[in-house]
Amino acid sequence: QVQLVESGGGLVQAGGSLRLSCAASGRTFSRYATSWFRQTPGKEREFVAGVLGHGSTTRYADSVSGRFTIAKDITKDTVYLQMSSLKPEDTAVYYCAVDRIDGNTWEYNIQRAYDYWGQGTQVTVSS
Repeated sequence: QVQLVESGGGLVQAGGSLRLSCAASGRTFSRYATSWFRQTPGKEREFVAGVLGHGSTTRYADSVSGRFTIAKDITKDTVYLQMSSLKPEDTAVYYCAVDRIDGNTWEYNIQRAYDYWGQGTQVTVSS
């Protein structure tokens, strides 16, 4: 089992910044990825950003590319999502997730590919 604990959410004005943290504990895997998804009421959970393994490869949704940065601190087993130039449409519950990759392909933006999820942290951007 893997436990994921998110933190860092809150209320911020448009144009501001926040940093989310996802601390992992439990089992480790030889090949895995950690990603952030977000969800607003009545909508599907959507991929935001992901990092493969210790940080060799990253992926971003078009809507956040250039504004958000994902990074992993392997000494703390924590993944960070630095969010800048925030917009009201970034308001959502943000979830951290881990994909235990069994094959050769990282389906980074596919929600059902992820095996473990955190409880989520609310991010609210006011206009």
